[in-house]
Amino acid sequence: MLFHRLLLLLGLASPLVAADFDLVVYGGTPAGLSAGIIAAREGASVVVIEPSPWIGGMVTGGLCSTDVGKADTIGGFPREFFARAAAAKPGTPMWYAEPSVNLSTFQTMLQEAGVKVVSAQSLKSITQEGTCIISLTTSDGTTYQGKEFIDATYEGDLMATAKVSYIVGRESTAQYGEPLAGYHPMPIRPRTVEVMESDCPSIGGKGPSYIHGTPASISGLDAQGKPIFGVFPDPKHAPGSADKLTQSYNFRICVTQRADILVPFPKPAKYDPARYELLLRLIHAFPGVRFGRLFHLGNIANGKYDLNAQGLFSTDYPGANFDYPDGDAATRARNWQDHTDFIQGMLWFLGHDEQVPESLREQTNSWGLCKDEFADNGHWPYALYVREGRRMIGEYVMVQKDLQTDIFKDDGVGMGSFLIDCHIVQRILAEDGTVRDEGSFQDTPALPYQIPYRSLTPKRAECENLLVPVCLSASHIAYCSLRMEPVYMALGHASGLAAVMAIKTKTPVQNIDVAALRKKLLEQKAVLELASLANMVRSAKLPGIVMSEQDAEQIGHWTGSSYGSPVDGSSVHDANSDKGTKSIVYRLKIPASGRYEVRASYAAAPNRASNVPVSIEHAEGTQTVLVNQRNGPPIDKLFISLGVFPFTADKQAVITVSNKDTDGIVGADAVQLIEAK
Repeated sequence: MLFHRLLLLLGLASPLVAADFDLVVYGGTPAGLSAGIIAAREGASVVVIEPSPWIGGMVTGGLCSTDVGKADTIGGFPREFFARAAAAKPGTPMWYAEPSVNLSTFQTMLQEAGVKVVSAQSLKSITQEGTCIISLTTSDGTTYQGKEFIDATYEGDLMATAKVSYIVGRESTAQYGEPLAGYHPMPIRPRTVEVMESDCPSIGGKGPSYIHGTPASISGLDAQGKPIFGVFPDPKHAPGSADKLTQSYNFRICVTQRADILVPFPKPAKYDPARYELLLRLIHAFPGVRFGRLFHLGNIANGKYDLNAQGLFSTDYPGANFDYPDGDAATRARNWQDHTDFIQGMLWFLGHDEQVPESLREQTNSWGLCKDEFADNGHWPYALYVREGRRMIGEYVMVQKDLQTDIFKDDGVGMGSFLIDCHIVQRILAEDGTVRDEGSFQDTPALPYQIPYRSLTPKRAECENLLVPVCLSASHIAYCSLRMEPVYMALGHASGLAAVMAIKTKTPVQNIDVAALRKKLLEQKAVLELASLANMVRSAKLPGIVMSEQDAEQIGHWTGSSYGSPVDGSSVHDANSDKGTKSIVYRLKIPASGRYEVRASYAAAPNRASNVPVSIEHAEGTQTVLVNQRNGPPIDKLFISLGVFPFTADKQAVITVSNKDTDGIVGADAVQLIEAK
């Protein structure tokens, strides 16, 4: 093989052609393995090609505290896999098996299904005829011919090579009408918190609860007035602007305090303590902050923990990955090594630099890598956590409303439910020289939502035999919830079945019988809908003109909530903060001039404000009504009437909920206009 590759490079040999396959899967991620195993079980010949030396992506490569969301949305292959992994070793809870156990579980399932696996071979080229991929050639010169193809990589390399439309970065708020979209600077949010409870006694202590946002006013300038490492000048974009930036990556590190398997954190070859000046300033801003506050430690099995990022400065490496998604192999390798050096250097700094308080150094050094994990990689995780690479622009683009209001899809082939979770994109300087977290939000809930089959398929005119279950067709905001491994695996399950159906019927993937696909998925115990959503009040079913808070203009930072029985399953509140700076503005088009009753919905509670000002702009002026949100709405227990007002068809009705001078939490849900008789 090596001799052939040399001849190939010299132009003295032709590519090797492997046997034809029904399905070629590029990317041995959990989604790719799911698709391959499912298709093989249906009788297809399958090859899975993985560019790295290791299969299993994040599930075998470090992320072992699985982000589940609502567990009852997960069925089919992902539930089968995680149940088998949990049963493989005593003391393993569901969803939280060790990386090595996850790897052995995948290997067993692949062998049972008869899937051919090729590792350490990257994509070199493809051949196409019209709108179909014919073959894929890897870096060693081997060509794999297939009837159907699946791109299951985290980066979307196969779809990009096939010239399928995609995007890298963030859309603007205006592009899809998403309130969270685009450039998103976070305010300073000082916190006073109690001791963090944990199964591990060394985790916790008093410190800042900076899971999101900026926890304190911290200078981002050095003695010469220049930004310190990891802090960028303010780009001065308007909030909601589009850009090409992507949320930060990190490594999910399997750590332990078990003396029998503990390997001390290594010092990287490239170590520069100046990289951690902001971390040191954060530590000084919160004296006594503990290791378990700087990092999120997810308890898995057998005394092991999944160490993840949280807060302003942690294992996330904001700004270091912007050229990764569209980068070539050398660019990505450089990114990979830079992330490794940065995160290893951070742990070394915390454990050994004398500027760090002794107690924090001792806590850091009580942890280490696991001797029985990643033994062929220095016990360091296999997979860089590429939270977001390319995103396809396919037959249907999922956006924020698909997670919160328009959650039902006739062609749904999987479900998501995780909150809309974006890690820091960049740290920027405010006008006063202090640091701001830009791009992160983690307190916006999503309802359990259905994922349409159309979001897995490219545009029909671009490619007819390719499915994309990982870099699926979604906006940045929607992807912030979709990007969970069980969801990828569920979509891999659907893609594997869909590929086989397309092969058997000799039809483009866009033309398969989706009803039959859904029936097959249900037979294989996939979850496509939840009975608990049947009684949810849906704005589309209400009479009159209705607008939810998600479709309104949100001024200031509002916190999402599913408390009570909100319209479309979600509402927002002001967290009883920043009084006078927050409002929700509903702009409704009037179909015909006349008099309309204006109604507003909200979740009532004793801690709500009794004096919420709601202004109504109508044909004859503006009127403000004070609403007592401590009392429940009387109209069907959903809405309160604000009065009857005249409106004209040539002018929008504008209803504004404000938190100015209010005496408690202000909530906002939907508004409704009913034509008065």
